[in-house]
Amino acid sequence: MKNEILRFDNVTLTYHTKRGETTAAEELTFSVKEGEFVAIIGPSGCGKTTLLSLAAGLLSPSKGTVTRHGSCGYMLQKDELFPWRTIEKNIYLPLEIKRQNTVERRARAVELAKKYGLSDFLESYPPQLSGGMRQRAALIRTLATEPDILLLDEPFSALDYQTRLNVCGDVASIIRGEQKTALLITHDISEAISLADRILVLTKRPARVAFEHELDFGGETRPIKRREMGNFGAWFEILWKELNV
Repeated sequence: MKNEILRFDNVTLTYHTKRGETTAAEELTFSVKEGEFVAIIGPSGCGKTTLLSLAAGLLSPSKGTVTRHGSCGYMLQKDELFPWRTIEKNIYLPLEIKRQNTVERRARAVELAKKYGLSDFLESYPPQLSGGMRQRAALIRTLATEPDILLLDEPFSALDYQTRLNVCGDVASIIRGEQKTALLITHDISEAISLADRILVLTKRPARVAFEHELDFGGETRPIKRREMGNFGAWFEILWKELNV
């Protein structure tokens, strides 16, 4: 049995402002196991990104507990690569910040970049790359510190539809190839179905887990292939209805 790497136990988060209190999440309980790819969907404004901030330890719950076993890497909506640094130097950035900038760590980061198609672009600058290639570089940068869990905050939302499909496949391939645990926040139902092993559906704010689904595509993990399978549409209909209860 796989170990839990992340767990929320009855987590409530309340923001205090001059105008009063706003409860963003209430009694959230769920877990993510080692090696799982879990997607979370929910209505706009329900607090999905807040949930990632709790998972990363950037916010503390007002009630309940968040338990994380190991380190995390955070992948943002935009690649946020520094335009004045080469792709190689961008990939090294988290190693510098965390004071892990050793020869071995740098070599591992470059190895990942070459393994996943960036070998010809290491000396290039971000403006010289396509949006898809930059997002791939951003993922390699996130993996450079060898995190135990990846937190993905709508990482494809800034891309056009065709690029999004391609990058979605790239990211899935890299994450599964490196046997990483991932927690994805997305507003795109199709994206969640194409990527995840399990999907959690949140309610409107304050966010609670309303539904939970284990997806079965017969072992198929390639997003584009899942989209072609017969049960893809059935899953979309189920999740669409649950989001609009």
